[in-house]
Parts: sequence; structure tokens; C-alpha cells
Amino acid sequence: MNQYPSDKEAVDALAKQISLLQAEIGKVIVGQKEVVDNVLISIFSKGHCLLVGVPGLAKTLLVNTISDVLGLSFNRIQFTPDLMPSDIIGSETLDESRNFKFVKGPIFAHIILADEINRTPPKTQSALLEAMQEKSVTVAGKRYQLEEPFFVLATQNPIEQEGTYPLPEAQLDRFMFNLWLDYPNFEEELNIVKRTTGSQMPTANKMLPKEEIIFFQDLVRKLPVTDHVYEYAVKLAMRTRPGLKDAPKIVNEYLSWGAGPRASQNLIIGAKCQAAITGKYSPDIEDVKAVAFNVLRHRIIRNYKAEAEGYKTDDIIQQLL
Repeated sequence: MNQYPSDKEAVDALAKQISLLQAEIGKVIVGQKEVVDNVLISIFSKGHCLLVGVPGLAKTLLVNTISDVLGLSFNRIQFTPDLMPSDIIGSETLDESRNFKFVKGPIFAHIILADEINRTPPKTQSALLEAMQEKSVTVAGKRYQLEEPFFVLATQNPIEQEGTYPLPEAQLDRFMFNLWLDYPNFEEELNIVKRTTGSQMPTANKMLPKEEIIFFQDLVRKLPVTDHVYEYAVKLAMRTRPGLKDAPKIVNEYLSWGAGPRASQNLIIGAKCQAAITGKYSPDIEDVKAVAFNVLRHRIIRNYKAEAEGYKTDDIIQQLL
């Protein structure tokens, strides 16, 4: 639904819409502005998002609020140790005529909240892989397409907590961004308590039809990128890989695994959206740097030496930048 005279006007409209969405989400979510911005970037980049933080930081409320303002269908899947793959994608059952009938699972919605995704074993986590990559699911040899737009926004408790399973690398790589949620500061927490302990709870209104979301997603992909920005993104991803010729000392010393080509792709797509929502018509190296932590954080694996010496993943990324 292109209602704009040119792509330039469309990019201006996207920046304006993002600003309106941020204000509407802010009616319900106090603080966490950077997290909200990055979730919106991942959505308009057709990416999936992993939200990591201790319980009680409004991760679920954030996802719920975003689905409300975007006017999209929403399903929440509570991941537990006994959850089965069929509980996510659906299963075939016999109807009254003794014919097999596919009953769709909760994966068939625009926005999926995979709540506490690391509370379930890897076998069940992997049920999301096809849906996240191909936007489809296969049951009994038959393929079912998921309706666009489709996003998985997963929440994860810190891996050190009891009863958690580490996400497989293939699963982690499907997420465009890994976002850390921190505790609110004093003023934010005071505001949260005032808002949520009264008789009226704040609500957010629908702001954007799904057709316009799809249009803006396609628009982001059309933004031109210069060769030196492409080269910077690819070199940054390659510098995380230990054992390569150009790998820095810190990478060879503290990493056991680096980011793959999907990281390079997401650095560019994320930079395009970052540029668009800040009113630019083409991304530069600063836009790549702006999304680098969220893109690389879950794709590089520290070794035992890094853990023993207290080197955090973000410390290593900071040095690479």
C-alpha cells in the first residue's frame, strides 16, 4: 500500500510513525526506551528478538503492548520443561469422519511471545527453527505457511538461574537481536509503582495496520548502502572469528566461536532501519555500530579463560569496535 509520492517521503513517514509508536508504548512501559527502540527496529527489519533479564522487568508486558499498538494477532507460549513441539506448531487429529485434520498450534499468529524460552529442553526449542527462518511449519510432510508479518519475541532468564537450558547455537542465530533488560532507576521505578498500584491501568491504542507494517519492512530493505559500509559490517563480523588471519589477539585469546554470515546480514539490515528511523536515507558506519552489540552479543561464544578472567561478551565487542 504505497501512498507516498517517493521513497524519500516514505522514509520520512516511517521515522514519524516510529516516533508515534514510541510515545504510545511509553503510556504503558516506563523507561526501557532503548529496548523499545531496538524491538521496533527488529520488527521493521523482519527480524526476531531475544529479551534477556531477570523476572519482573516487564518483558511480557512490553511484548503485549507492542502487539497492541501494531494491531497484530498475538499468542503467548509459556515454555515449561514438559512442553512438546506439537504444543507449539499443532498436530493432526482424527475428525468424526475418521479423517486426519490439522489443528493449528499457537505459532499461527503475527506476534509470538515465547515466554521463558530457556525453561524447555532443546528438542522443544527447535520446533521454532523452521517457523523463524522459512515462516512456515511442516507437519506430517505437509507445509503450512504462516501469515506475514511474523515475529518471534522470546524472553529468557539469565542462564545461571536454576531450571534453565542453554539455547542451541542454531536457535540463537535465528534471533536478529539479543537485548539486555536492566533494573529501572529510582525515578523510573517510582513512576512504575505509581502507575500500576492505582485503580486504573494505562492502555495503548492501535496505531498501524499490518499492511503498512509490511510496506515499511519492504521500504527498509530498499535503502541503498555504500560499499564501504558493506565492507565494514563484513569485516566486523569476520574479526570475531578466532583463528582467522585478521582476528585480533583478544578474539584468539578469549573466544571459542565467532559470528557467522547471518551476523553480517543483520548488521546491514539493522543499520538500514536504524538510519531510516533517525531520518537518514542511507546507513553509515555509525548506524552499523549502533546495532553491533545487539547483533553480535549472542553469536560469539566465550571460552573458559574469558569466563575465569571476568571478560564479558560486551567488553570484547567494545574492543572490536
